[in-house]
Amino acid sequence: MMELKRVLFFFNPIKWKGCWFMTANSAHHQERSTILYLVRHAESPYEEGRERTRGLSRQGLADALAVKDRLLGEGIDLYISSPYERAVRTIRDAAAFAGKEIIIEEDLREREIGQIGRLSFQEAKQKVYGDAAFAFPGGESSLEARHRAAQVVRKLLNEHAGKRIVIGTHCDIMTLMLGEFDPRFDYAFWESTSMPDIYKTEWEGEALRQVTRMWKE
Repeated sequence: MMELKRVLFFFNPIKWKGCWFMTANSAHHQERSTILYLVRHAESPYEEGRERTRGLSRQGLADALAVKDRLLGEGIDLYISSPYERAVRTIRDAAAFAGKEIIIEEDLREREIGQIGRLSFQEAKQKVYGDAAFAFPGGESSLEARHRAAQVVRKLLNEHAGKRIVIGTHCDIMTLMLGEFDPRFDYAFWESTSMPDIYKTEWEGEALRQVTRMWKE
């Protein structure tokens, strides 16, 4: 009965709100898998023209402390972040507590959506996820943004194999970079995430083996 239960669970589809899924070979992951902790930034009040520099709200600052607490005991080796202040600030408390420097990766910046005309933000997102090659004027296509972010992921996996790495990131670029390695990360996943959010991802080489949602709203 235990084996049957395990097999049924093993082949369950992704459960975004259920916190995690396993890929087909997860049961065989090695002890020294590389672990990437993808941390979506905490709440940040929107300010026109301050995409790179706007910080966190009062609630966001409180949640950044909670992010630090969630990462305690994980044995983090490196802290990497998007250059945007809200992403950096969300992991700063955790990095400071661990005595680690935050390394900035420009290609982890959020996707620029561009000029969406009369569409709502949600409608615009559905369009760029529905057609990966499409880009609004002044914006990036899903293919373009995914490519640059995935290059950073591959670099980390190859240069820091077996390490545990926190990445301060954004909802869109996080979804796209995961989608490079598993197409089930799509608009539905993007829509399901919270601010902040934490996903523990386990890798063998460049193969994504397991994803666990660590943040509980």
